[in-house]
Amino acid sequence: MQSHPVPARPGRPRSAAADAAILAATREALVELGWSKLTLGDVATRAGVAKTTLYRRWAGKHELVVDAVAELFDALRLPDRGSLAADIEGVVLQFAAILARPEAKSGLMAVVAESTRDEALRDRIRTSIVDRQKRLVLEGRARAQGRGELPQSDPAESERTADLIFDMVAGAVVHRTLVSGHPADEEWVRGFTQVLLLGLAGAGTAAAGD
Repeated sequence: MQSHPVPARPGRPRSAAADAAILAATREALVELGWSKLTLGDVATRAGVAKTTLYRRWAGKHELVVDAVAELFDALRLPDRGSLAADIEGVVLQFAAILARPEAKSGLMAVVAESTRDEALRDRIRTSIVDRQKRLVLEGRARAQGRGELPQSDPAESERTADLIFDMVAGAVVHRTLVSGHPADEEWVRGFTQVLLLGLAGAGTAAAGD
C-alpha cells in the first residue's frame, strides 16, 4: 500500500501588528539609548513580544534598524504642487525633515557605517530604502512629462536615469544634513532644485538630439 507524505503544517502567520510594534519600539530605543546601547532584548520588552519573535523576523540588530528606518522613508510622498520645481522642493523638504529626526539620523548613519564591512547589509539598505524610494523619481518624471515640462522618453531610458537622479537628490540632502550638519531649509532646497532642473533640461536636450 503506497503511503503519501503528510503535508507540513504551515508556520504561524506573521503578525503585521507585531511588526509595527517592533519597528516603532526600535525607533524609540534609538532615540532614548542610541545605536551602541540598543539591544534586541530591550526592543522586545518595549514592543511587548518575546525576543525569539524578533529573531524569527530579523537576523540581528543591523537588519532590524534598517527596516525601522525604511518605514520612515516609506511615508515620503510626491506632492502635486503644480510644477516640477515645486514638486521637487516639496519632496526634498519632506526627506530633509525625516533625516532630521533623531531615530533616522542615528539609525541611518550607524547601518551605513556597518555596511562598509557587510555586503549583505548593504544589499538590505539598497532594497529596503533606496530601491523603494526610486518610485518618487519615476512618478515625478511621468507627471512632469504629462504637463509638458519634460520631453517624453522611453521606459528603458527613464529607468536608467532614475538611479542617477535619485543619487543626486539623496546624496546632496544626506551630505547637507548628516555630514555638513547644515539645515536643508527652504532657501537651500530652492537653490538645489534649480541646479537639478538645469541638469534635467540638459539631459532632455541631449536625448532629443540623439
